[in-house]
Amino acid sequence: MDDRLFRNAMGKFATGVTVITTKVEEAVHGMTANAFMSVSLNPKLVLISIGHKAKMLEKIMAANKFVVNILSSDQKELSMHFAGQIKDEISVDFVTINDMPALKGSLANIVCNVKSTYIEGDHTLFIGEVTDLLLNDGEPLTYFEGNYGKMIKS
Repeated sequence: MDDRLFRNAMGKFATGVTVITTKVEEAVHGMTANAFMSVSLNPKLVLISIGHKAKMLEKIMAANKFVVNILSSDQKELSMHFAGQIKDEISVDFVTINDMPALKGSLANIVCNVKSTYIEGDHTLFIGEVTDLLLNDGEPLTYFEGNYGKMIKS
C-alpha cells in the first residue's frame, strides 16, 4: 500500500489539535500533535504517539512527564509554530501546573507522568497518568484533510 494513500485515508478522520509540552533542565519544548486519545477513567490515562524522527521523543523520555494542551480555535498560530510551519519567533504564553509548562488559553491542559511506553512501527506510544488538569471555555481548533478548521455547532 502506498504511503500517500494511507496518509490521505488517515486525514479523513477529523481531529482536535494539541500541542504536547514538556520541560528538560528548565528548557521548555513543544510539538503539535493530533495523535492523542483518552484511554481510561480509572485510573485516568491518556495516550500520545510521537514519531521516532521527532526531537520531542527524547525530551519526553528525559522528562518522564508531558502536558497535552488541547487548542482553542484562536490558537492556530501556536499550532503552526510548534509544527515548524512558522519560522518567525512568536510570543508564547505559558502557565505552570505542577512545575510543568502549559499553554495559556488552551481548552484543556492535561498534566501527565509517563506510566508506560510502547514502540510500534515508526512511533513510540506514551501512556500518561493524569496528575492534574486545567479547563477553559471556548471552541476547539480542528484538523481535517491537512487543513485547520472550526467546529460548527448546530
